[in-house]
Amino acid sequence: QVELVESGGGLVQAGGSLRLSCATSGRTLSDLAMGWFRQAPGKQREFVAAISWSGLTSYTDSVKGRFAISRNNAANTVFLQMNRLKPEDTAIYYCAASHSESSSNSYLSRPTTYAYWGQGTQVTVSS
Repeated sequence: QVELVESGGGLVQAGGSLRLSCATSGRTLSDLAMGWFRQAPGKQREFVAAISWSGLTSYTDSVKGRFAISRNNAANTVFLQMNRLKPEDTAIYYCAASHSESSSNSYLSRPTTYAYWGQGTQVTVSS
């Protein structure tokens, strides 16, 4: 069993930055592929970024060049650095974990790839 706890969300003005953290427990982080997803009110959950167990990263087009996913295996923590935030980035952000060894972008972008989910952290970007 893997437990995930997100933190770092909040209210920020457009153009600002936030760094989300996802603390993991129950399994060595280096054995896991990790993803960030988000869900805005009235919309489906969507893929934001992923990092494979080997460290390969992938992003949805709308955040490329603004967001960066990283992992600190020693600290069992995954990060999502979000820069140049826009009002349309407003959502609940979820961290997810998978035992998958795949580095395929299409595979890691699917919510069904992930067996474990955090409770989410709210990000609100004001215009």
